[in-house]
Amino acid sequence: MTDEKMSDTFHRLTLNDGKEILLVGTAHVSKESVDEVAQIIESEQPDHICLELDDGRMKNRQDQDAWSKMDIKKVLRENKGFLLLANMALSSFQKRMGDQSGSAPGEEILGAARLAKEKNIPYSLCDREIQVTFSRAWRKSNLWNKAKLIATIISAAFSKEKISEEELESLKKADVMQGMMDEMAKELPSVKEVLIDERDRYLATSIFLSPGEKKLAVIGAGHQTGIIKTIKAIEEGSIGTDLSDISTAPKGGKSGKIISWGFPILIVGFLLYGFFNLGQSEGIKMFGYWLAVNMSFTAIGAILALAHPLNILVSILAAPLTSLHPGIGVGMVSGLMEATLRKPKVRDFEQLGDDATSFKGWYRNRVLHTLLVFLYTSLGTSIGNVVIFPILLSMLGS
Repeated sequence: MTDEKMSDTFHRLTLNDGKEILLVGTAHVSKESVDEVAQIIESEQPDHICLELDDGRMKNRQDQDAWSKMDIKKVLRENKGFLLLANMALSSFQKRMGDQSGSAPGEEILGAARLAKEKNIPYSLCDREIQVTFSRAWRKSNLWNKAKLIATIISAAFSKEKISEEELESLKKADVMQGMMDEMAKELPSVKEVLIDERDRYLATSIFLSPGEKKLAVIGAGHQTGIIKTIKAIEEGSIGTDLSDISTAPKGGKSGKIISWGFPILIVGFLLYGFFNLGQSEGIKMFGYWLAVNMSFTAIGAILALAHPLNILVSILAAPLTSLHPGIGVGMVSGLMEATLRKPKVRDFEQLGDDATSFKGWYRNRVLHTLLVFLYTSLGTSIGNVVIFPILLSMLGS
Protein backbone atom coordinates (compact mmCIF):
# COMPACT_ATOMS: atom_id res chain seq x y z
CA MET A 1 0.00 0.00 0.00
CA THR A 2 1.19 3.50 -0.80
CA ASP A 3 0.12 6.61 1.08
CA GLU A 4 0.21 9.85 -0.88
CA LYS A 5 -0.38 12.85 1.35
CA MET A 6 -2.30 15.37 -0.73
CA SER A 7 -2.70 17.84 2.17
CA ASP A 8 -2.85 17.89 5.97
CA THR A 9 -6.36 16.47 5.77
CA PHE A 10 -6.41 14.47 2.53
CA HIS A 11 -4.57 11.18 1.91
CA ARG A 12 -4.72 9.01 -1.20
CA LEU A 13 -4.15 5.35 -0.32
CA THR A 14 -3.40 2.98 -3.19
CA LEU A 15 -3.89 -0.65 -2.23
CA ASN A 16 -1.88 -3.56 -3.56
CA ASP A 17 -4.69 -4.51 -5.95
CA GLY A 18 -4.78 -1.01 -7.43
CA LYS A 19 -7.91 0.16 -5.63
CA GLU A 20 -7.86 3.64 -4.12
CA ILE A 21 -9.10 4.94 -0.79
CA LEU A 22 -9.40 8.72 -0.53
CA LEU A 23 -9.22 9.52 3.18
CA VAL A 24 -10.47 12.95 4.26
CA GLY A 25 -9.97 13.94 7.91
CA THR A 26 -12.38 16.62 9.08
CA ALA A 27 -13.25 18.75 12.08
CA HIS A 28 -16.92 17.90 12.55
CA VAL A 29 -17.96 21.51 13.20
CA SER A 30 -15.84 23.24 10.56
CA LYS A 31 -17.24 25.13 7.57
CA GLU A 32 -13.98 24.50 5.70
CA SER A 33 -14.42 20.75 6.19
CA VAL A 34 -17.88 20.93 4.62
CA ASP A 35 -16.50 22.74 1.56
CA GLU A 36 -13.46 20.47 1.29
CA VAL A 37 -15.53 17.28 1.24
CA ALA A 38 -17.82 18.69 -1.45
CA GLN A 39 -14.85 19.75 -3.58
CA ILE A 40 -13.17 16.35 -3.34
CA ILE A 41 -16.37 14.54 -4.33
CA GLU A 42 -16.68 16.82 -7.35
CA SER A 43 -13.06 16.51 -8.44
CA GLU A 44 -12.39 12.84 -7.65
CA GLN A 45 -15.77 11.32 -8.58
CA PRO A 46 -15.51 8.31 -6.22
CA ASP A 47 -17.64 5.23 -6.92
CA HIS A 48 -18.40 4.67 -3.22
CA ILE A 49 -18.46 6.90 -0.14
CA CYS A 50 -17.82 5.74 3.43
CA LEU A 51 -19.15 7.89 6.27
CA GLU A 52 -18.14 8.01 9.93
CA LEU A 53 -21.67 7.45 11.16
CA ASP A 54 -23.80 4.58 12.40
CA ASP A 55 -27.46 3.89 11.64
CA GLY A 56 -28.72 5.40 14.89
CA ARG A 57 -26.87 8.69 14.55
CA MET A 58 -27.78 9.00 10.88
CA LYS A 59 -31.48 8.61 11.70
CA ASN A 60 -31.19 11.19 14.49
CA ARG A 61 -29.45 13.65 12.15
CA GLN A 62 -32.05 13.17 9.43
CA ASP A 63 -35.06 13.12 11.76
CA GLN A 64 -35.29 16.47 13.54
CA ASP A 65 -38.05 15.11 15.78
CA ALA A 66 -36.09 12.04 16.91
CA TRP A 67 -35.61 13.35 20.45
CA SER A 68 -39.36 13.87 20.87
CA LYS A 69 -39.87 10.13 20.42
CA MET A 70 -37.57 9.25 23.31
CA ASP A 71 -39.07 7.63 26.40
CA ILE A 72 -36.93 8.92 29.27
CA LYS A 73 -38.48 6.45 31.72
CA LYS A 74 -37.65 3.52 29.46
CA VAL A 75 -34.07 4.75 29.18
CA LEU A 76 -33.71 4.82 32.96
CA ARG A 77 -35.42 1.46 33.48
CA GLU A 78 -32.99 -0.12 31.02
CA ASN A 79 -30.03 1.30 32.98
CA LYS A 80 -29.03 3.54 30.08
CA GLY A 81 -29.07 6.79 32.03
CA PHE A 82 -25.31 7.32 31.86
CA LEU A 83 -25.30 6.49 28.14
CA LEU A 84 -27.96 9.10 27.43
CA LEU A 85 -26.18 11.61 29.66
CA ALA A 86 -22.93 11.09 27.75
CA ASN A 87 -24.78 11.36 24.45
CA MET A 88 -26.44 14.63 25.47
CA ALA A 89 -23.16 16.08 26.75
CA LEU A 90 -21.44 15.21 23.49
CA SER A 91 -24.30 16.70 21.48
CA SER A 92 -24.18 19.82 23.65
CA PHE A 93 -20.45 20.26 23.10
CA GLN A 94 -20.70 19.74 19.34
CA LYS A 95 -23.67 22.07 18.99
CA ARG A 96 -21.91 24.79 20.95
CA MET A 97 -18.83 24.44 18.74
CA GLY A 98 -21.05 24.41 15.66
CA ASP A 99 -22.85 27.58 16.75
CA GLN A 100 -19.51 29.32 17.16
CA SER A 101 -18.14 28.16 13.81
CA GLY A 102 -21.35 28.59 11.84
CA SER A 103 -21.47 24.94 10.79
CA ALA A 104 -23.84 22.32 12.17
CA PRO A 105 -22.13 19.32 13.84
CA GLY A 106 -21.33 16.63 11.28
CA GLU A 107 -22.55 18.77 8.39
CA GLU A 108 -19.67 17.60 6.19
CA ILE A 109 -20.82 13.99 6.61
CA LEU A 110 -24.48 14.80 5.96
CA GLY A 111 -23.39 16.91 3.00
CA ALA A 112 -21.43 13.96 1.61
CA ALA A 113 -24.53 11.77 1.97
CA ARG A 114 -26.66 14.35 0.14
CA LEU A 115 -24.15 14.65 -2.69
CA ALA A 116 -23.93 10.87 -2.93
CA LYS A 117 -27.69 10.67 -3.41
CA GLU A 118 -27.67 13.48 -5.97
CA LYS A 119 -24.92 11.80 -7.98
CA ASN A 120 -26.22 8.26 -7.47
CA ILE A 121 -23.03 7.26 -5.66
CA PRO A 122 -23.63 4.42 -3.19
CA TYR A 123 -22.53 5.14 0.36
CA SER A 124 -22.19 3.15 3.57
CA LEU A 125 -22.20 3.97 7.27
CA CYS A 126 -18.92 2.62 8.59
CA ASP A 127 -18.90 3.48 12.28
CA ARG A 128 -19.81 1.34 15.27
CA GLU A 129 -23.11 1.98 17.05
CA ILE A 130 -22.60 4.83 19.51
CA GLN A 131 -24.37 2.95 22.32
CA VAL A 132 -21.93 0.07 21.94
CA THR A 133 -19.01 2.49 22.09
CA PHE A 134 -20.26 4.24 25.23
CA SER A 135 -21.10 0.91 26.90
CA ARG A 136 -17.65 -0.49 26.21
CA ALA A 137 -15.95 2.69 27.45
CA TRP A 138 -17.96 2.60 30.67
CA ARG A 139 -17.52 -1.08 31.42
CA LYS A 140 -13.81 -1.07 30.65
CA SER A 141 -13.14 1.82 33.04
CA ASN A 142 -12.22 1.29 36.68
CA LEU A 143 -13.90 3.30 39.44
CA TRP A 144 -11.37 6.15 39.30
CA ASN A 145 -11.53 6.43 35.52
CA LYS A 146 -15.33 6.36 35.67
CA ALA A 147 -15.18 9.31 38.05
CA LYS A 148 -12.87 11.18 35.68
CA LEU A 149 -15.12 10.28 32.75
CA ILE A 150 -18.18 11.68 34.56
CA ALA A 151 -16.23 14.84 35.40
CA THR A 152 -15.27 15.20 31.75
CA ILE A 153 -18.89 14.75 30.68
CA ILE A 154 -20.10 17.40 33.13
CA SER A 155 -17.32 19.75 32.08
CA ALA A 156 -18.18 19.30 28.40
CA ALA A 157 -21.87 19.90 29.03
CA PHE A 158 -21.45 23.07 31.10
CA SER A 159 -18.26 24.56 29.66
CA LYS A 160 -18.41 28.16 28.43
CA GLU A 161 -15.14 27.87 26.55
CA LYS A 162 -15.15 29.36 23.08
CA ILE A 163 -13.06 28.14 20.18
CA SER A 164 -12.26 30.04 17.02
CA GLU A 165 -12.49 28.74 13.46
CA GLU A 166 -8.68 28.86 13.29
CA GLU A 167 -8.41 26.67 16.38
CA LEU A 168 -10.94 24.26 14.90
CA GLU A 169 -8.90 24.01 11.73
CA SER A 170 -5.74 23.28 13.74
CA LEU A 171 -7.50 20.21 15.15
CA LYS A 172 -7.30 18.63 11.71
CA LYS A 173 -3.50 18.67 11.74
CA ALA A 174 -1.96 15.30 12.47
CA ASP A 175 0.59 16.52 15.02
CA VAL A 176 -2.03 18.43 17.02
CA MET A 177 -4.43 15.48 17.01
CA GLN A 178 -1.69 13.03 17.96
CA GLY A 179 -0.78 15.20 20.92
CA MET A 180 -4.39 15.14 22.08
CA MET A 181 -4.56 11.36 21.63
CA ASP A 182 -1.37 10.89 23.65
CA GLU A 183 -2.78 13.05 26.43
CA MET A 184 -6.02 11.07 26.49
CA ALA A 185 -4.05 7.82 26.61
CA LYS A 186 -2.34 9.03 29.78
CA GLU A 187 -5.45 10.35 31.52
CA LEU A 188 -8.09 7.82 30.41
CA PRO A 189 -6.35 4.82 28.81
CA SER A 190 -9.41 2.56 28.71
CA VAL A 191 -11.56 5.32 27.22
CA LYS A 192 -8.93 6.13 24.61
CA GLU A 193 -8.74 2.45 23.71
CA VAL A 194 -12.50 2.27 23.09
CA LEU A 195 -13.20 5.72 21.62
CA ILE A 196 -10.13 5.93 19.41
CA ASP A 197 -8.20 2.67 18.95
CA GLU A 198 -11.17 0.33 18.61
CA ARG A 199 -13.03 2.75 16.37
CA ASP A 200 -9.90 3.23 14.23
CA ARG A 201 -9.91 -0.50 13.67
CA TYR A 202 -13.67 -0.68 13.12
CA LEU A 203 -13.71 2.23 10.67
CA ALA A 204 -10.60 1.06 8.81
CA THR A 205 -11.95 -2.46 8.40
CA SER A 206 -15.37 -1.23 7.28
CA ILE A 207 -13.76 1.10 4.76
CA PHE A 208 -11.41 -1.62 3.51
CA LEU A 209 -14.26 -4.11 3.04
CA SER A 210 -16.67 -1.66 1.40
CA PRO A 211 -17.19 -2.04 -2.36
CA GLY A 212 -15.67 0.21 -4.98
CA GLU A 213 -12.51 0.80 -6.96
CA LYS A 214 -12.16 4.39 -5.77
CA LYS A 215 -13.65 4.96 -2.34
CA LEU A 216 -13.92 8.23 -0.46
CA ALA A 217 -13.92 7.98 3.34
CA VAL A 218 -15.06 11.01 5.35
CA ILE A 219 -13.82 10.63 8.91
CA GLY A 220 -12.83 12.73 11.91
CA ALA A 221 -9.25 13.98 11.82
CA GLY A 222 -8.47 12.18 15.07
CA HIS A 223 -8.94 8.81 13.36
CA GLN A 224 -6.88 9.47 10.25
CA THR A 225 -3.49 8.21 11.44
CA GLY A 226 -4.95 5.12 13.11
CA ILE A 227 -7.05 4.20 10.08
CA ILE A 228 -4.07 4.43 7.74
CA LYS A 229 -2.01 2.19 10.03
CA THR A 230 -4.84 -0.33 10.32
CA ILE A 231 -5.50 -0.52 6.58
CA LYS A 232 -1.79 -1.08 6.03
CA ALA A 233 -1.80 -3.86 8.63
CA ILE A 234 -4.81 -5.50 6.97
CA GLU A 235 -3.05 -5.36 3.61
CA GLU A 236 0.05 -6.96 5.13
CA GLY A 237 -2.05 -9.66 6.79
CA SER A 238 -0.88 -8.85 10.31
CA ILE A 239 -4.48 -8.32 11.46
CA GLY A 240 -7.74 -9.80 10.23
CA THR A 241 -11.06 -8.24 9.30
CA ASP A 242 -13.22 -9.96 11.94
CA LEU A 243 -14.78 -7.26 14.16
CA SER A 244 -16.96 -9.48 16.34
CA ASP A 245 -14.79 -8.89 19.42
CA ILE A 246 -15.45 -5.12 19.39
CA SER A 247 -18.91 -4.98 17.81
CA THR A 248 -20.97 -5.55 20.95
CA ALA A 249 -21.07 -4.22 24.49
CA PRO A 250 -19.08 -6.52 26.79
CA LYS A 251 -21.25 -8.65 29.01
CA GLY A 252 -20.49 -8.69 32.68
CA GLY A 253 -18.48 -11.77 33.54
CA LYS A 254 -18.30 -13.65 36.81
CA SER A 255 -15.55 -11.40 38.12
CA GLY A 256 -17.67 -8.33 37.39
CA LYS A 257 -20.63 -9.80 39.25
CA ILE A 258 -18.42 -10.74 42.19
CA ILE A 259 -17.04 -7.20 42.37
CA SER A 260 -20.47 -5.56 42.03
CA TRP A 261 -21.90 -7.70 44.81
CA GLY A 262 -18.71 -7.60 46.87
CA PHE A 263 -19.27 -4.17 48.40
CA PRO A 264 -22.88 -4.79 49.53
CA ILE A 265 -21.84 -8.15 51.00
CA LEU A 266 -18.98 -6.49 52.88
CA ILE A 267 -21.28 -3.81 54.29
CA VAL A 268 -23.82 -6.40 55.43
CA GLY A 269 -20.99 -8.50 56.85
CA PHE A 270 -19.63 -5.54 58.83
CA LEU A 271 -23.06 -4.77 60.26
CA LEU A 272 -23.77 -8.39 61.20
CA TYR A 273 -20.34 -8.71 62.80
CA GLY A 274 -21.06 -5.60 64.83
CA PHE A 275 -24.36 -6.99 66.09
CA PHE A 276 -23.15 -10.47 66.98
CA ASN A 277 -19.56 -9.84 68.08
CA LEU A 278 -19.49 -6.29 69.42
CA GLY A 279 -22.89 -6.23 71.03
CA GLN A 280 -26.33 -5.02 70.11
CA SER A 281 -25.70 -1.39 71.03
CA GLU A 282 -22.54 -1.23 68.92
CA GLY A 283 -24.31 -2.96 66.04
CA ILE A 284 -27.16 -0.45 66.16
CA LYS A 285 -24.62 2.36 66.27
CA MET A 286 -22.86 1.03 63.15
CA PHE A 287 -26.18 0.60 61.39
CA GLY A 288 -27.13 4.16 62.30
CA TYR A 289 -23.86 5.55 60.97
CA TRP A 290 -24.32 3.63 57.71
CA LEU A 291 -27.87 4.93 57.26
CA ALA A 292 -26.92 8.50 58.15
CA VAL A 293 -23.95 8.73 55.79
CA ASN A 294 -25.68 6.93 52.93
CA MET A 295 -28.84 9.00 53.18
CA SER A 296 -27.04 12.30 53.78
CA PHE A 297 -24.88 12.19 50.66
CA THR A 298 -27.83 11.08 48.55
CA ALA A 299 -29.87 13.96 49.97
CA ILE A 300 -27.08 16.39 49.10
CA GLY A 301 -27.08 15.10 45.53
CA ALA A 302 -30.85 15.40 45.21
CA ILE A 303 -30.85 18.92 46.68
CA LEU A 304 -28.02 20.08 44.40
CA ALA A 305 -30.02 18.76 41.45
CA LEU A 306 -33.08 20.68 42.71
CA ALA A 307 -35.14 17.50 42.67
CA HIS A 308 -38.83 17.62 43.50
CA PRO A 309 -39.27 17.78 47.32
CA LEU A 310 -41.13 14.47 47.35
CA ASN A 311 -38.39 12.95 45.21
CA ILE A 312 -35.74 14.11 47.67
CA LEU A 313 -37.54 12.14 50.36
CA VAL A 314 -37.95 9.10 48.09
CA SER A 315 -34.25 9.21 47.14
CA ILE A 316 -33.19 9.37 50.78
CA LEU A 317 -35.33 6.38 51.68
CA ALA A 318 -34.26 4.42 48.60
CA ALA A 319 -30.53 5.04 49.04
CA PRO A 320 -29.78 2.34 51.65
CA LEU A 321 -31.81 -0.30 49.82
CA THR A 322 -30.41 0.41 46.36
CA SER A 323 -26.83 0.59 47.62
CA LEU A 324 -27.17 -3.06 48.63
CA HIS A 325 -28.41 -4.12 45.18
CA PRO A 326 -26.05 -3.36 42.26
CA GLY A 327 -28.82 -3.98 39.74
CA ILE A 328 -31.00 -1.14 41.03
CA GLY A 329 -29.30 2.20 41.49
CA VAL A 330 -30.73 5.10 43.43
CA GLY A 331 -30.29 7.19 40.28
CA MET A 332 -32.77 4.97 38.47
CA VAL A 333 -35.31 5.38 41.27
CA SER A 334 -34.85 9.14 41.61
CA GLY A 335 -34.81 9.66 37.85
CA LEU A 336 -38.03 7.72 37.33
CA MET A 337 -39.67 9.56 40.22
CA GLU A 338 -38.57 12.96 38.87
CA ALA A 339 -39.90 12.12 35.40
CA THR A 340 -43.20 11.11 37.02
CA LEU A 341 -43.57 14.12 39.29
CA ARG A 342 -42.36 16.56 36.64
CA LYS A 343 -43.40 14.90 33.44
CA PRO A 344 -41.46 16.25 30.43
CA LYS A 345 -43.55 18.27 28.00
CA VAL A 346 -43.38 18.46 24.23
CA ARG A 347 -41.46 21.71 24.52
CA ASP A 348 -38.74 20.00 26.60
CA PHE A 349 -38.06 17.48 23.85
CA GLU A 350 -38.16 20.14 21.15
CA GLN A 351 -35.64 22.32 22.99
CA LEU A 352 -33.27 19.53 24.08
CA GLY A 353 -30.47 20.55 21.73
CA ASP A 354 -30.55 24.23 22.67
CA ASP A 355 -31.09 23.72 26.40
CA ALA A 356 -28.23 21.23 26.63
CA THR A 357 -25.75 23.98 25.73
CA SER A 358 -26.31 26.01 28.91
CA PHE A 359 -26.11 25.36 32.64
CA LYS A 360 -29.55 26.88 33.23
CA GLY A 361 -30.96 24.81 30.38
CA TRP A 362 -30.08 21.55 32.14
CA TYR A 363 -32.14 22.67 35.13
CA ARG A 364 -34.96 24.23 33.10
CA ASN A 365 -35.53 21.40 30.64
CA ARG A 366 -37.40 18.56 32.35
CA VAL A 367 -35.69 15.83 30.33
CA LEU A 368 -32.23 17.16 31.09
CA HIS A 369 -33.22 17.90 34.68
CA THR A 370 -34.26 14.28 35.11
CA LEU A 371 -30.79 13.24 33.95
CA LEU A 372 -29.20 15.65 36.43
CA VAL A 373 -31.24 14.18 39.28
CA PHE A 374 -30.20 10.72 38.11
CA LEU A 375 -26.53 11.74 38.00
CA TYR A 376 -26.31 13.70 41.25
CA THR A 377 -28.13 11.14 43.38
CA SER A 378 -26.01 8.35 41.89
CA LEU A 379 -22.85 10.28 42.70
CA GLY A 380 -24.12 11.12 46.17
CA THR A 381 -24.78 7.50 47.05
CA SER A 382 -21.44 6.40 45.60
CA ILE A 383 -19.56 9.00 47.63
CA GLY A 384 -21.50 7.98 50.72
CA ASN A 385 -20.47 4.35 50.23
CA VAL A 386 -16.83 5.35 49.91
CA VAL A 387 -17.01 7.51 53.04
CA ILE A 388 -18.77 4.96 55.24
CA PHE A 389 -16.41 2.08 54.45
CA PRO A 390 -13.42 3.28 56.53
CA ILE A 391 -15.78 4.47 59.28
CA LEU A 392 -17.23 0.99 59.71
CA LEU A 393 -13.76 -0.55 59.56
CA SER A 394 -12.53 1.72 62.34
CA MET A 395 -15.57 0.85 64.46
CA LEU A 396 -14.85 -2.86 64.03
CA GLY A 397 -11.32 -2.35 65.25
CA SER A 398 -12.25 -0.22 68.24
